Amino acid sequence: MKTEILPTSQTRSFMTVALIELWERFGYYGMQALIVYFMVQRMGFDDSRANLVWGAAAALIYVAPAIGGWIGDKVLGTRRCMVLGAIILTLGYMLMAVPTVNTWFLFSALGVIVVGNGLFKPNTANLVRKIYEGDDSKIDSAFTIYYMAVNVGSTFSMLATPAIKDHINAAYGNELGWHVAFAVCSVGLIVGLLTVMMMRATISHVGSLPDELPLDKRKLAMVLAGGVVAVGLSAVILQYQGLARMFVYLAGFVVLGIFVHLIRKSAPSERAGLIAALVLTLQTVFFFIFYQQMSTSLSLFALRNVDLDFNVLGAHLWTWSPAQFQALNAIWIMVLSPVLAWIYTRAGRTGNDLSIAGKFALGFTVVAAGFFTYGFAGTFAVNGLTSSWIMIAGYGLYSLGELLVSGLGLAMVARYVPARMGGFMMGAYFVAVGISQYLGGVVANYASVPQGMTDPLQTLPIYTSLFNKLGIAAVACTLIALGVLPLMRKLTATHNAHQ
Repeated sequence: MKTEILPTSQTRSFMTVALIELWERFGYYGMQALIVYFMVQRMGFDDSRANLVWGAAAALIYVAPAIGGWIGDKVLGTRRCMVLGAIILTLGYMLMAVPTVNTWFLFSALGVIVVGNGLFKPNTANLVRKIYEGDDSKIDSAFTIYYMAVNVGSTFSMLATPAIKDHINAAYGNELGWHVAFAVCSVGLIVGLLTVMMMRATISHVGSLPDELPLDKRKLAMVLAGGVVAVGLSAVILQYQGLARMFVYLAGFVVLGIFVHLIRKSAPSERAGLIAALVLTLQTVFFFIFYQQMSTSLSLFALRNVDLDFNVLGAHLWTWSPAQFQALNAIWIMVLSPVLAWIYTRAGRTGNDLSIAGKFALGFTVVAAGFFTYGFAGTFAVNGLTSSWIMIAGYGLYSLGELLVSGLGLAMVARYVPARMGGFMMGAYFVAVGISQYLGGVVANYASVPQGMTDPLQTLPIYTSLFNKLGIAAVACTLIALGVLPLMRKLTATHNAHQ
């Protein structure tokens, strides 16, 4: 679909997509803030099973867009898939609101979320790419602001859902608070759908070819039937960890194989860009292993070894529940995103913009500093509990690194990948993220606390040991990223010469 002649401004089109993304992330991160706690405290899972189940679920949630991007490009249309995915996600969170602790029911609800995210995620990102197609400096800036929109939604939900859970549980008992909090996640999706319905005219000119054609109800029925099958398969994969591990690794080999095939068969003018995208995607895999610690090892660390009170010079300011510490990631990103977007735009105007590969290397350096901060937390601990301010400092560094790597991951696809492969490559990028989410769950199990161990003095060294090792791993990733910079400069120069 041509997007050069716009009936509305790029900014208004972008805002429509960013707003539904904001509300969708409100739902997703509200659920993520509680899910590991829910499995450990409500379902009775041990740390190891909870980490691996959520790692597998996160992997499926991110692998699904590989198919959803293709459906958006070739079958139903990019805009339609965005809306359909939001509707299915609403249903998924509503199912999680049903007050039951049946394992198969939980896994089936997560399966519905997998399908909804598969349709929603790559197609919203692809719409942003289409809005700013051809303007690299604006693409970097737009995706950074887009990333900030994600974190506006997640901040409110990660602060709200734990508070709602605690309030309802205290007031009414019966552990209903968990399910009321999940219900709030579905409300966010409903608001997002209403928003995009009211502003749909602003994105009527962007999308893929099927968006220009009347809706094919037969194709819609086939997609929905496939979704039902995918829900069942997801539930089975989450139940059986060996199957989950096999699926995730198989997905990795398949996507890598397709990537290599496309590079070999692509035109010479496209090859350098695709190789550059592959190199940066592999680096992203390493980053998201670190990222997954937020909802696994860091989350359980906050539960067991962090003083939940915020104090200054002996004066008490406020108290958070353990789950609310995850909101620090989003808060820092909201603070830092506009600053980085301004820096990127200004640098682009003056011709001094740091390459995406350079930003990735800098991002890993900052992530290393963040994990070393958590690792040193034991130095400041009193009776096994470290200061909540350590969490603020660590999350600040971690979040800056996230913006430099993950925040530009989608911009990397938009910059280096030919438009005709956009939907698939957005999906392939998310598959890479999914694989690393599962690996992140595996890594988190190195800090798995045995059931029955409740003494903070015993659990603290388990966590700090893992965080220091992750800091060392991030330093190694920095060195690798610096090592491939000459290759990336050559590939980027070749890619730009053919554009």
